[in-house]
Amino acid sequence: MTAGTEGHAPDVLADRARAEKVGLRKPGSPAQSSSGSRRGSLPTLGSAHPLAEQLPGVFADDDFILRFVSGLDVVLAPVFTVLDCLEAYFTPALAPEDFVGWLTDWVGTELDGTEPPATRRHAVASAVALHRVRGTRRGLSAAVELAFGIRPEITESGGATWSARPLGAFPGAPRPGLHVALRVHDPATVDPHRLRAVVAAARPAHLPFTAEVTATPSPEGT
Repeated sequence: MTAGTEGHAPDVLADRARAEKVGLRKPGSPAQSSSGSRRGSLPTLGSAHPLAEQLPGVFADDDFILRFVSGLDVVLAPVFTVLDCLEAYFTPALAPEDFVGWLTDWVGTELDGTEPPATRRHAVASAVALHRVRGTRRGLSAAVELAFGIRPEITESGGATWSARPLGAFPGAPRPGLHVALRVHDPATVDPHRLRAVVAAARPAHLPFTAEVTATPSPEGT
């Protein structure tokens, strides 16, 4: 179950401070690692709908009953908080970090979970646009750039042209193929298997491909 700070005004969702509430940790407390959940109960969290206020009059003055239902309020308060903040859970900029990890799986991003939080949030926010161009050169370039932060060099066998006369030469190469090169300063910092996995998922399904990580050429004279 999830807890937040006191207050349940829906208009607070628009403010970045709402992230403290749906992040489920006390404001000012250190953030936990991305591998752990921030979820937990807050002792000061009050229920938006205390059960004591809804009891029949015959139980309203019973001290034992009031103490008993107050214990249930502690259990139900995080539930009400989650429901009040539900919109924020599905807003990439406000969702708790561990929930963003679930969102990246749900929307089918090409991430492996090791990317920084800002990259994962951007991937969720842009997932619909990327799925629209999936299997195209543009979509492949965007997927690789999202995963590695660098725009790749793509060479493909296809082509398009026009001719004013019939029986013109066909564009492109007769043998289908795709080559993706990622140029970085230090190739040892990039996992080539990860690059192959991203290209395999985002390429046109029928094309054989190769992928490589190479060093950025040094400027002449250096």
